[in-house]
Amino acid sequence: MGLLSRVLMLLRIKSNSALDSVEDPRQVLDYAYSQQQEMLRKLRGGLVEVATAKQQLSRQSQLLAERVPALEDQARRAVEHGREDLARVALERKHSAAAELEGLGRQLAEVADEERKLGVAERQLASRIEEFRIHREVVSAKYSAAHAHVSISEAITGVSGELAELGMAVGRAEEKTDRLRARASAIDALIESGTLGANQAGDSIEAELRRLSTADAVESELAALLELAPKRLTGRVPAEKEES
Repeated sequence: MGLLSRVLMLLRIKSNSALDSVEDPRQVLDYAYSQQQEMLRKLRGGLVEVATAKQQLSRQSQLLAERVPALEDQARRAVEHGREDLARVALERKHSAAAELEGLGRQLAEVADEERKLGVAERQLASRIEEFRIHREVVSAKYSAAHAHVSISEAITGVSGELAELGMAVGRAEEKTDRLRARASAIDALIESGTLGANQAGDSIEAELRRLSTADAVESELAALLELAPKRLTGRVPAEKEES
């Protein structure tokens, strides 16, 4: 497949897709039904015209059929009065009327046959239109139901997506809340243990004072020990002399 053919095929595909997105089958069916109704109206109009022509031909044929006996009577009366010329004219008119009557008979038969055919076509078309009307209503109902189902499904899908997003947001909020509560508990524990608190400056002073008190106590005890040390050394008897 050439490049041009591929491009044309792609354009047709996109055009059909665009048409499908904007085309409502119900409108197409309604338009088709209206066109068929218009065809039936035109067919019935033609049937009325043919019937009218048939009536006109039938009337003319009847008039000619009535004229033939009258012309025969004229020819007979002309002969009775010794007017062969008038009798000849009357007979000529009689044969002309008979020929015209024969032609009208053929035309009348043709028009009658056309009327019969149009009548059959009208009944068949009316029957097909009625079948199409029922089919149109069924298809329209199916399409409406399918369209409603799709709309509801899309709405439900959208709601489900929103609910999922809301659920995730709620989950994140609960997780954040748990972290904050854990942090608050940890801070409370540190405060209770004295590691953290509002009086951390005072606690450090107290700790320094305790350290100084301890140092003083240590120095006092050390001084006392040092004072006792010479006395112990003075009153001590060497071990060698005691043994001798």
